Amino acid sequence: MDIGYARVSTAKQDLDRQIDALGAVGIPSGRIYVDKKSGATTKRPGLTAALDYARDGDVIVVHTLDRLGRTVRDTLNLIYELKERGVGVRNLADPIRVDSANPEDPMSQLAVVMLALFGQMERTYAIERAAHARAVAVSKGRQIGRPSVVDPTKLAYASHLRDTGLTMPEIVAKSGITRSSLYRYLPPRQVDQLTAGLDEVDAKRDD
Repeated sequence: MDIGYARVSTAKQDLDRQIDALGAVGIPSGRIYVDKKSGATTKRPGLTAALDYARDGDVIVVHTLDRLGRTVRDTLNLIYELKERGVGVRNLADPIRVDSANPEDPMSQLAVVMLALFGQMERTYAIERAAHARAVAVSKGRQIGRPSVVDPTKLAYASHLRDTGLTMPEIVAKSGITRSSLYRYLPPRQVDQLTAGLDEVDAKRDD
């Protein structure tokens, strides 16, 4: 049994073209599941319902494969997961036609292999782009990693409280910043920096 799935990225976009194409191959409206959500989100109730409804021998039919996943690799993983359940995937309008429910068709199997190749290339390029972006950021002195989530105003207030002699529990209570965040983001006191400098001088003298 064929089960249709259609998706657009925003509520303003129209599903009619996809639904008409699915209906043209004999899929009734009651078996067409839809989402109006970006492929980047994992919460797609229409797709979830279609996958839950599918049984061994069924086929998920889409207008184009990019309706199923945000990347080639995501789509390929889904195709293989469904294959393990005995559920096929077929597309209608892509230049590369996929019909994983038809293992006797060598062109369909070749299409899946090509998708796997594209998925690997996509992953490799993504890793290379990320590495290049990190290298550029480091060369320009930019911070790598997640930015601080602590309000700078609160952090300055916490620093002031520490300079007045308050203990760490008191600073936590007054500033609302967690102890771990204070240790991570609170800059060292000037006296600490001076002490560190004197320790370094003493160490050099000992040498």
